Amino acid sequence: MKICARSIVTTAWLALAAHAAMAAQIVVGQVAPMSGPEARQGRAYGVGMQMYFDAINKEGGVNGHTFTLVRKDDLGQPAETVALTRKLLADEKPLVLAGYFGSRNISDLVASGMLESERVALVGYRSAEIRDETPLLYNVRAGLRDELARLTSHLSTVGIRKLGLFYEDGPNAQALVAAADAAARKVDAIIIKRASYPANTGKVSDAVNQFVEAKPQAIIMVSSGAAAAAFIESYRSSGGTAQIFAHSGTELEQLSQRLGEEQMAGVVIAQVTPSPYKISGRLSKEFTDTAKAQKVDSPVSYAMMEGYIAARVIVEAVRRQGARPTREGMVTALNSMDAFDMGGYAVAFKPTQRTGSRYVELSIVSSVGKIRQ
Repeated sequence: MKICARSIVTTAWLALAAHAAMAAQIVVGQVAPMSGPEARQGRAYGVGMQMYFDAINKEGGVNGHTFTLVRKDDLGQPAETVALTRKLLADEKPLVLAGYFGSRNISDLVASGMLESERVALVGYRSAEIRDETPLLYNVRAGLRDELARLTSHLSTVGIRKLGLFYEDGPNAQALVAAADAAARKVDAIIIKRASYPANTGKVSDAVNQFVEAKPQAIIMVSSGAAAAAFIESYRSSGGTAQIFAHSGTELEQLSQRLGEEQMAGVVIAQVTPSPYKISGRLSKEFTDTAKAQKVDSPVSYAMMEGYIAARVIVEAVRRQGARPTREGMVTALNSMDAFDMGGYAVAFKPTQRTGSRYVELSIVSSVGKIRQ
């Protein structure tokens, strides 16, 4: 039987056309602080996501799909987070949201009902609060309970048992206080002073005065990066001598903008991703190589690494859907993402588990203002 060459060419062309028709431009939406006190972290998170999307797009995408990151600046204000997300969903129709910041911002977004009504998942966010597992809200990092357990366990091993807790007075503040108390009791420690600051502000003076008077041996800070920097500066200037232990929302880069090396020295920070400053596994090598190849002009940071991880999770969820990714398909893919290993860091989700990791390590700021593990 003769096969017409023209027929073969036509068939191949039609197959390519059908593949192109199925290929999609995947829009990922980020509403986060691009200006204001938390801008450095918000922008870095976005840069980390963009790094991975650019690398994937350069290779031709996933299943023919390429990725576009659309970023909106909410100035760190919860009302703006909700309003801009609503507009983003209407105008850009993202397949998934990612890289949000702020306790009240996240709570107000969930309360708005938008995630449920639009059936859109949020993958990757930073919040200084204890949250119940919430449908459509997926985090790629360890939860605050894991961070508190790691910090209090370390303190107990060095004989520090009289603790202070500095925290943001957000929507779920009491859950955070209860979790911190439970973590302290587990290692035979006690929180002798708790002091908060108003959410989305840097008003820390009242808390500083309380800790100076109470004299705890160490203070655990669960706050925004900007509030942490303001607290350390004021507390040290007021003669406070307690050791400072910060949760992962505090970053060296943000501290260094405001504090001198002597104020930062000895601060211990919980980290929930591998270090972006050294190669410790396949993920960190890939991150470093990608940043160099793309000549990224932003300084690397833990927030950038976290954004890179969030983008990897999103791309993997799209890959698992094949030719026709949908919002509903994203949820199904995420809920079945059991132990997605990136090389030195794994993320796992289930229908009842949306905190993807339990990875926590501690870093110490050296006398010259550098991170050392």
